[in-house]
Amino acid sequence: MSVGPYQDITFDQDGDVDAVQRDRLRAMNVTDLVMFAHGWNNTPSVARRLCSAFFAPFPGLASPSARLGYAGVVWPSMRFTDEPVPDFGPSAVAGPVETVPGRAGPGAVALDAATQQALTGLFPGHGATVARLARLLDEQPESEAAFAEFGRLARQLAEVPAGGLEAGFTEDLPKDERGPAAVLYEDALSLCRQFTLALEETELVADKEAADATFALGGGLTKVWKGAKELLRQTTYYAMKRRAGTVGELGLGPLLGQLARTSPDMRVHLVGHSQGARLVAFALRGLPDGAGNVKSVTLLQGAFSHYAFAPSLPHAPQNSGALRTMEERVDGPLVACYSRHDSALGVIYPLASRLAGDDATAAGLDKRWWALGHDGIQGVKSTARLTLDEALARGVPASGCVSVDTAAVVRRGGPPSGAHSDICHRELAEVVLTAGRLER
Repeated sequence: MSVGPYQDITFDQDGDVDAVQRDRLRAMNVTDLVMFAHGWNNTPSVARRLCSAFFAPFPGLASPSARLGYAGVVWPSMRFTDEPVPDFGPSAVAGPVETVPGRAGPGAVALDAATQQALTGLFPGHGATVARLARLLDEQPESEAAFAEFGRLARQLAEVPAGGLEAGFTEDLPKDERGPAAVLYEDALSLCRQFTLALEETELVADKEAADATFALGGGLTKVWKGAKELLRQTTYYAMKRRAGTVGELGLGPLLGQLARTSPDMRVHLVGHSQGARLVAFALRGLPDGAGNVKSVTLLQGAFSHYAFAPSLPHAPQNSGALRTMEERVDGPLVACYSRHDSALGVIYPLASRLAGDDATAAGLDKRWWALGHDGIQGVKSTARLTLDEALARGVPASGCVSVDTAAVVRRGGPPSGAHSDICHRELAEVVLTAGRLER
């Protein structure tokens, strides 16, 4: 680990915390604790490597009067090994990988051994389902029935277990704003075609010479299996979306309340990336009344609705976001960092988030389905909007919602996710410290 003192804080899928790690955290003799929730990992060791890389600039940037401590929130999530992560080679994030001749590297359709293992670990009892999904992706049959089977099996992974705690943590918008999610209910072949076109878009936009190209899908069904793999990715992330909310509200939130009682002088600063941003945001819902120890929240490329904090939705004024007024539970600012170079949130997220029956071709233009990490917090009138240079030059407001355009540094990464994981930057560390009033 690049910094110290440091402590992992591990939660299971129901939000139960490792008691030994919790007690070590309570015993930290620090004035300020920065807690980082990862958005992707295959193993706790990979999550720890990300924490180490992200935290590395902090000691040189923080005020010498602050005694900083660090914690990595480890929760059961996963990433597909074909997602590019700047500064982390394939061996660093996935371990040994089996490839299919002629289909290796980004854009490969087959599931490598590391991804299959991660899926099996994430969804215990579904080993046979994962194996069949992998076989279909490997064989790529030109059969509509095969796509129907693939869709049915992929959706089994996203089902809420009977009596599971995760059922109440699926959406960022109110029930009558939701309806059935297209990714879980629409015709599988149609969805696979749509995802294939979206992936083509991310690949072409990554090539600046083809940025103005049009996207069309021709030929047989073999090419559409690329979209089938994306359907599997999105149904898997749909399950992780629930899990992030569960761990945040039922796990991290109550833990922060305990710290407020046992370590009342410890100031806490929450940071989350991608689904980890959703986790720390939902932790505010689980924060007990009167706990005033959360002094700042920084959301990096947040993979949840940009209307989550809205008291009234522009398209449905009678409704509000799932996290309405939660910024008021922070004794400091709630900062959302976003980048237009994030293809995962700018292209794929709107398509995966839309409702069954919505026009898929308009998903990217319909702001109902845009992500926080794409254009920042929306629907909260008092939100301050800053460029990265402005935030670093004059700081961020002392409280309330703040959106910071970090596209100047969050810009590296190829398809399909673009710059979604390009977060290990000195400038982003400065944003966190500025939000917490910890800068030199």
